[in-house]
Amino acid sequence: MTEEQLFYDKKPAFDRADPEAVAAYAEGYKAFLDRAKTERDAVKEMTARAEAAGFHAYRRGQELRPGDRIYQVNRGKGIILAVIGEQSLAEGVQLTAAHLDAPRIDIRTLPLYESEGMAFFKTHYYGGIKKYQWPAIPLELRGVVCVCEGGEVKKVEVSVGADPSDPKLVITDLLPHLASEQMQKKMVEGFKGEGLNILVGSRPADGKDVKEPVKLAIMRLLNEKYGMKEADFLSAELSCVPAFGACDIGLDRSFLGGYGHDDRCCSYPAATALMGLSSTPAHTCVCLLVDKEEVGSDGVTGMKSRHFDTFMEDICRAQGVAVSECFERSACLSADVCNAYDPNYADVSEKRNDGRVNCGFALVKYTGSRGKSGTSDATAELMARVRCIFDRAGVAWQTAQLGKVDQGGGGTVAMYLANRNIDTVDAGVPVLSMHAPFEVISKLDLYMAFRGFEAFYKA
Repeated sequence: MTEEQLFYDKKPAFDRADPEAVAAYAEGYKAFLDRAKTERDAVKEMTARAEAAGFHAYRRGQELRPGDRIYQVNRGKGIILAVIGEQSLAEGVQLTAAHLDAPRIDIRTLPLYESEGMAFFKTHYYGGIKKYQWPAIPLELRGVVCVCEGGEVKKVEVSVGADPSDPKLVITDLLPHLASEQMQKKMVEGFKGEGLNILVGSRPADGKDVKEPVKLAIMRLLNEKYGMKEADFLSAELSCVPAFGACDIGLDRSFLGGYGHDDRCCSYPAATALMGLSSTPAHTCVCLLVDKEEVGSDGVTGMKSRHFDTFMEDICRAQGVAVSECFERSACLSADVCNAYDPNYADVSEKRNDGRVNCGFALVKYTGSRGKSGTSDATAELMARVRCIFDRAGVAWQTAQLGKVDQGGGGTVAMYLANRNIDTVDAGVPVLSMHAPFEVISKLDLYMAFRGFEAFYKA
């Protein structure tokens, strides 16, 4: 056999994709990314798209037939989509699992204060961020406030900054003329979490003897628009996210930049591939989209929650199948991003094994750190099975890892699915500038992720 036949080499896959299809898919994703900047927004978008594709809300105990399209929302912050297959659930499901949350700046429970004629929100950052990347960029305020009105709970949606005519918010930075001490510090020490305070106003309220006139003016604005009193911050979920839209990057438009690629560039193709199935699959196909991955997957909407197990128990019971029997025959693509090799930072990368832009859907056999700690490490058999699925479907794929050994590391939701006795492997899109307020991916890799999920569902 020849060298070309025997050696494995990552190659750009432009010759294996229709440029028009790649561009068209990227446009749909950009629109989703702009509307889905929080997990709640993402669930609303997914629900609307699912219903347009013929999915209906699942009711416990309902009869399920092959071809049925169902979904279930978990507390507005996660969603499960499923297409019932021809075979019994005893034969397992084809499962994809991704997360909808992304690193951001959260508003604290009692955030509003006034200082020197300006009003600010106190914050707590969410997920692994580089703090210095968040000051001096425009921010949107998004989330919900639950107020008590007449003894009843009323949920009010908050969105400030998404419309071009809206005001934006900002975390201020120090001018370089006075920052000599700041710039001598290590990057991790240049900004403290307690210093990431968001500027929200400066116009004082009218009236004499008002101790905090700017704070009062801001509270009056919030009360007028959302019916809020200060105590209602205690029952609110408010976040600040970047106030700029997704856009093409590069003179050739081959890249796509935006906030929240991690992990929406995996959750979006995993879901849209399922929605786009034109015929009933052999196995039941499930797309699980969860919250809280960036902070450890805990809580009622995270991957460690029993919500997924309960849903699977319900649909298995409808067929008289034990969920444990279903799980042991199932396979899962844990759909999460990986780092893309960046020649500007080659010293932290492992050139032979890290993912490359434009080389396709990335299979990651293991993640973790320090001796593979925190990984499920997919079996050789599953890796071979998924490779064959992709090859038969003409999907451009590559292998990927997470930088040099002992350089750092990270994890995904894969271990939590594998712990349920489900054969699981990570698969995702390589990302440049991961966890920054503005991340970059290849349009080609995004499209190949869609093709890969589609092939997996049909296998």
